Amino acid sequence: MAEYYFALSTEDQSEVLEQARAKTGRPTHLLEKDVWVVWTLGALFESALATDLTFKGGTSLSKAYKIIDRFSEDLDLTYDIRKLIGDLTGGAEFLPKSRSQAGKWTKAVRDRLPEWIACEVQPILQKAMELAKLNATLEIAGTEHDKLLLHYPAAKQGTGYMGPVVTLEFGARATGEPHQVVPVACDMHSLVGGVTFPTASPLVMSVARTFWEKATATHVYCAQGRIRGERYARHWHDLAAIMRSPYFRTAIDDRAVARAVAEHKSHFFIEKDVDGETIDYIMAVEGRLQIVPDGGAREALAMDYAKMIEDQVMIGDALPFDELMKVCADLAQQANGAAKPPADEQAT
Repeated sequence: MAEYYFALSTEDQSEVLEQARAKTGRPTHLLEKDVWVVWTLGALFESALATDLTFKGGTSLSKAYKIIDRFSEDLDLTYDIRKLIGDLTGGAEFLPKSRSQAGKWTKAVRDRLPEWIACEVQPILQKAMELAKLNATLEIAGTEHDKLLLHYPAAKQGTGYMGPVVTLEFGARATGEPHQVVPVACDMHSLVGGVTFPTASPLVMSVARTFWEKATATHVYCAQGRIRGERYARHWHDLAAIMRSPYFRTAIDDRAVARAVAEHKSHFFIEKDVDGETIDYIMAVEGRLQIVPDGGAREALAMDYAKMIEDQVMIGDALPFDELMKVCADLAQQANGAAKPPADEQAT
């Protein structure tokens, strides 16, 4: 009879990880973290929170859609804004009518989200860990207390670039739509005989929405020329991977989602470029997307990308940085081309 991974001793877990490494070539510390990531997703989406949470970001591209060859310890999750501040949004409405209203909504989200994480999410995960008899700890983190860290006892260690912690980063200024339920399994699933692993069925953001969120984020970076924390280069890697996937054409042709992302960020994520001018998201998705930086911004991005490669975060054969930039330049050109009306419409 198969044994559950978490029911094994630390020594047996190490042996399982080594067997999986031999079959996949993937580092043991990343295979181990993957198990904790999937377990955490399962615990959240088997709870009462399931219908109001959306799993998004790079990890969703890897785990749900199998698009990218990159591992991420971060779980990006959106809690439906209509649930957190429904008294302000008026139920179905979730975009503010003015900058002033957007400011009020943003403040309300920042005020309420930490309490929701502490009083709703943390107890659910704590109870799930106790029921599963897992020796892990939870910690509220982030300058706005919008993150929950799950620290687990590592059987295997990496270089230190990725520590034994699953980071749950929550947002609540959107609905997470469009989204759908997608089954998720561990990377070691079916690779080691006699052992079963956690599974999950999260509500996952569409690839098109994830594409445009990442594309506009990289556009802002190019306009500002500054990295916001470590592992920021993951966005360019993910965009290039989407471009090489069957989802790319649908993503860049989905003008409704592109516009929705731009409008949403225009309300909630107002940014200024190096000259102090407000960045126009609408223009970015309608033909003026720029995702390839230059100068010092390009050098900083290259350094961050090199660190990701050093710790083997890229599971497959990662593109050399200069090649990655060429692919992203082509991506931007195609995305900008898709935004233009057909020739017969331009002539009328």
